[in-house]
Amino acid sequence: MTASVLAAIGSGGLVGFTLGLIGGGGSILATPLLLYVVGVASPHVAIGTGALAVSVNAYANLANHARKGHVWWRCAIVFALVGAIGTMLGSSLGLLVDGKKLLFLFGLVMVAVGLLMLRPSRGQAGRQGDVDLRMCMVTGATAVAVGAASGFFGIGGGFLIVPALIFATGMPTISAIGSSLLAVGTFGLATALTYARVGFVDWMLAAEFISGGVIGGGLGMLVATRLSTSKTALNRIFATLVLAVAAYVILMNVPLLSAA
Repeated sequence: MTASVLAAIGSGGLVGFTLGLIGGGGSILATPLLLYVVGVASPHVAIGTGALAVSVNAYANLANHARKGHVWWRCAIVFALVGAIGTMLGSSLGLLVDGKKLLFLFGLVMVAVGLLMLRPSRGQAGRQGDVDLRMCMVTGATAVAVGAASGFFGIGGGFLIVPALIFATGMPTISAIGSSLLAVGTFGLATALTYARVGFVDWMLAAEFISGGVIGGGLGMLVATRLSTSKTALNRIFATLVLAVAAYVILMNVPLLSAA
């Protein structure tokens, strides 16, 4: 087994663990890992391949969370289906923008999301409440915006989907994490298909990445379940990771942006 294969499997394991733990971070971690650890030369290939791998791992982690009762299915389905429309539009637009600039812009978005997640969450109840027409409309409108951002930046969007679900439905963080994975998988798949049409997916590398992610995802879900008893632990982990990754992505891409 070559060093590049080991790097891909290990990187996939880290991405899967993050998806299982906080429902997000998959693609924003996958893209830098593919570029700077695995050694993929093209940012667009890294985005397309990462989106496919994150999609498959998200669906696998969704099954794990569903068995624990962490998924609000009606909200998750509405968000995934409606948001997929925005994702396809956003990914088509994203292909027209330089990949390095996409990473820099997404780093700025992550700073805002991380700071917002440090605020107390509205989600408190542990059980699913009534899903009425108003909740579905708010969820759908939020999904279109998040889906468009997800597709534009070439990410699964979990960092955006989790706080968006909490905002739209008031669900607890552990339920938002579990429910977000349906949308993460769907958004990632829509993005990957868009990139695959123009040859920006490395299928063998994606398979290696996915194999590591399945194992990492199971471990991440177990840790998330243990931390769900704390009202603020998952929010703090989520926000800290978002801000750390944002700082890294911005620092790595500011010189590239200015030189473009």
